[in-house]
Amino acid sequence: MVTDSERSDPTRESSVLLRGLAILGCFDSPMPVITASAIVKQTGLPPATVHRILTILIEGGAVERVSRGSYRLGLKMWRLGSSVPQARVLRDVALPFLEDLYETTHEVVHLAVRDGLETLYIEKISGRGAVSVTSRVGRRLPLHATGPGKVLLAYGPRDVFDQLVARGLPALTPQTITDPDAIRRSIAEIRRSGYALSREESSVGTASVAAPIFGSLREIIASVSVVVPASTFNPWTLAPVVRAVALGISRGMGAPSR
Repeated sequence: MVTDSERSDPTRESSVLLRGLAILGCFDSPMPVITASAIVKQTGLPPATVHRILTILIEGGAVERVSRGSYRLGLKMWRLGSSVPQARVLRDVALPFLEDLYETTHEVVHLAVRDGLETLYIEKISGRGAVSVTSRVGRRLPLHATGPGKVLLAYGPRDVFDQLVARGLPALTPQTITDPDAIRRSIAEIRRSGYALSREESSVGTASVAAPIFGSLREIIASVSVVVPASTFNPWTLAPVVRAVALGISRGMGAPSR
């Protein structure tokens, strides 16, 4: 039983909050539903502690119980995430351009940002006839394995590449580039051309063109891409269109015209 003194103990309250954040962090995965046992394994917390904190998160609307022992993020977390100022402004500015890109290509269109050493997809537009991809809003993939990620890597802080190599470069498909020197050459080419090409590096049967989106300080803040079937991939046609869309979004975000 928790006493009044324990409830008012700042150290204990901080500990509970950190444990709650650790549990919420477990939902940061491609799988939308996770089990309590998986949370225990990922966090190293005792099962009783995980169960108690999950109960609190469910009462607060941050987590939903899907079935016995299985959970997913609640709508409250989605609403909070959607209200983050930078992401909200970026999506609001980018959406008309993304819709134009979709209407021009009728293929999968992505808007992505860098989150640590990963590509985070924050918007996706797709139609029934578009190529099948595994991406979804909120999904994260390694920077080196995606077109948008390589763009973010090419124009981002130089130490991010070193951190990525130190962590390891997993292969998502047989075509994923995992050699550091090859990725370094790819990054140099992206900076020269202004766009990234990716063929079957993140999913078999797909190819993409991605371009950088810059902010008011000429810093990279996101990347935009279009994904097409690898069998019909024509980068020389797609690249100018994707670059034009990226330029339009950049100007909308206050980037200098030059």
